[in-house]
Amino acid sequence: MDKTLPESVQKVVDFLRASGHAAAPRMLDDAARTAQQAADALGIQVGQIAKSIIFRRQSNQEGDEAAVLVVTSGDRRVDEAKVQALVCAVGATLGRADAQFVKSKTGYAIGGVPPVAHLTPPVCLVDRELFRFATVWAAAGHPHAVFEVSPGALQALCNAPVADVTQS
Repeated sequence: MDKTLPESVQKVVDFLRASGHAAAPRMLDDAARTAQQAADALGIQVGQIAKSIIFRRQSNQEGDEAAVLVVTSGDRRVDEAKVQALVCAVGATLGRADAQFVKSKTGYAIGGVPPVAHLTPPVCLVDRELFRFATVWAAAGHPHAVFEVSPGALQALCNAPVADVTQS
């Protein structure tokens, strides 16, 4: 384990290495808890930030809930109705996840949730809008850490379908 990286970032590094992804995470001088902060720190368009948005899916059965990860372009807003139509069976609901739920399901705090290496594998969708760019940057497990990836490689790393998940 690289002692210079926070443990949460090292988990992402280990996942990326095991998946054959060559790019190492980059530690930023300042926290990048928002897509705009990350884009400013990297000198790129905000759309090139692959934000990881976690929702909570609950069915009508007691204790039946799952994390739903939507990896979306930083300049877009997720349309919850579109996501619900894609990931919820009849009777299930979709809502925003609170910080405790996010941490318990992913292992990461809000502001640094990566699209990969979660404690519990989430239901995942990748926003088609990311494919406007040759490369995008995603959180790497910490508000100061990001990694570069092509949208196609990100889709493969997430093992997720590409979908229309943003507001028009």
